[in-house]
Amino acid sequence: MQGQPKPAFYAAVVLVIAALVGFAVWRADIFAPAAKKPDVGGKIDPKELPANLEHPDPGPVLMAKEYKFRPRQERLPDPAGVGAYAPLDKNDNTVRFALNVWAGWGPIILANNGFKPEHVWKTPEGKEFKVELVVIDDPVKMRDAYAAGQVHIGWGTLDMLPLFMGGFVDAQGKPRDARIMPRVFQQIDWSNGGDGIVVRESIKTVADLRGKKLVLAQNSPSHYFALNMLVSGGVQPAEVEFVFTEDAFQAALAFNTQKDIAGCVSWAPDIYNLEKVKGNRMLVNTAQANKLITDIWFSRADFARDEPGIIEALVRGIFNAMSDLKQETKKKELAELMAKGYNIPATDALGMQGDAHSTNWAENSQFFLNQNNPTNFERVWNQSYYLYRRIGSIGHQPVAFDRVMDPSVLEKLGKEEKYSSQKDEYKVQLTPKTVSEIRSAEKEILTNTIVVKFFPNSWDLHKKVVHKVDGKDVEELYDPTVDLTLEEVAKLSGQFGAAQIVIEGHTDSSMRGQAPENLVKELSRNRANAIKEALVRKYKELDPNRFAVDGVGWDKPADPADPDNHFKNRRVEIKVYSAEQQ
Repeated sequence: MQGQPKPAFYAAVVLVIAALVGFAVWRADIFAPAAKKPDVGGKIDPKELPANLEHPDPGPVLMAKEYKFRPRQERLPDPAGVGAYAPLDKNDNTVRFALNVWAGWGPIILANNGFKPEHVWKTPEGKEFKVELVVIDDPVKMRDAYAAGQVHIGWGTLDMLPLFMGGFVDAQGKPRDARIMPRVFQQIDWSNGGDGIVVRESIKTVADLRGKKLVLAQNSPSHYFALNMLVSGGVQPAEVEFVFTEDAFQAALAFNTQKDIAGCVSWAPDIYNLEKVKGNRMLVNTAQANKLITDIWFSRADFARDEPGIIEALVRGIFNAMSDLKQETKKKELAELMAKGYNIPATDALGMQGDAHSTNWAENSQFFLNQNNPTNFERVWNQSYYLYRRIGSIGHQPVAFDRVMDPSVLEKLGKEEKYSSQKDEYKVQLTPKTVSEIRSAEKEILTNTIVVKFFPNSWDLHKKVVHKVDGKDVEELYDPTVDLTLEEVAKLSGQFGAAQIVIEGHTDSSMRGQAPENLVKELSRNRANAIKEALVRKYKELDPNRFAVDGVGWDKPADPADPDNHFKNRRVEIKVYSAEQQ
């Protein structure tokens, strides 16, 4: 019929429609990720974007390992033989308790009503004893007095104890004399601003210390603090020139007089006096890294075996004094006792009390017993061994943390309402902020790059893939080490308990010019958010308000000189910012 389209016209229309449908499908594949891959239940996998934002490189499957706790008798066997410590005075059973000049020992000083053995203590069984607080500021001299049995109780920061172990164990980590092996029963405090790094104004972040001089006391809490900050900031210890002094006070003096030294690691009041000098600034202190340096006391194994009642009484007395110190009158009373024992002005002693946060039973329980706590005993212990072995300060095989940590008294006290009702009082509440608010108002301390092996185009941290093993299909995690990586991030985040943290996601640039840039940034942001959600879900101690996430996409390659290294660029960076205003 006239006016009716010819067959060729129909064919052309069909081709146009097919082209339009194909284009629509392509657009849906790019801009509607929800229409991509259904799972076995027919629902959409929310953790994947279109499979054309990054190069589809599956990569190898890695290995994972879990830690298993050992029975108590295997961990902490009673030593054989007669105790090798100085016997208690038969008249008043005086225990010699070593400590140093530090605010954290306030509770034992208050509980003992001073340093002299005058206050009468009682064990749970009613046995009376007294305590002499012996000031031994030099940790090496203290260790030697402890090993010789001249003091029954030793002091230390937990990070120092692995250094001491070299005098107690052989090269294989086996005890030379089981009687002097330390037993840690109680955490006393977290350093709360008392330790820090003061630098010249030109040093803006930890990374700027690379190639510079850093002065500090070797094998001390200052040394541990410095090593942690450097490694966390991506700086190898060998990249910094360490200048070692006899003690932290000498380190402060050297920094003040030698202008070629870029930074000083010391403690209060010196760090605050140095900070006031024109041209200097505080890079970081334990007001931000408030769960890094912790003080503990430890007993000889033979003394703990022979006098369990005294050990329990000391733990109870210290905890009770921590509660008493919430009263202003008790703080002033303590200042007078510290002034007399430490030979310092009472006003200074009162001001020192803010440099440490006393850890109550609930916080001790978190430290000793909570395996998911990112800043617990085990992680501090292992980190200390890792850092000091890395620089050659420890030659023996590491001693397992559970051969030293003894939570038996804490567990017993946890059955009493007086202690079990206590709450964790060391949680800093921060107002949630956006990335731009943090970057504009606060100073960056360090950047830590972590490698999570993300499946291309995905932000699923626990993505599973199928691969061949002996000809059979085996399903395994794409990155089985992801939980270990998350633990490292949690540990870093936990150490900086009073700082803001930006989690910055990145992608590779393999599809630059082909994939939409806005979706690539969305992918990188989703990766950062996946890290945040995993952290706060597993580690309940981490406050989600401290974290802000950002998606950078491919804009900031890990190495600008090698932008095509896709594995290196598919990463997440953790940036720590000081919560203090500039």
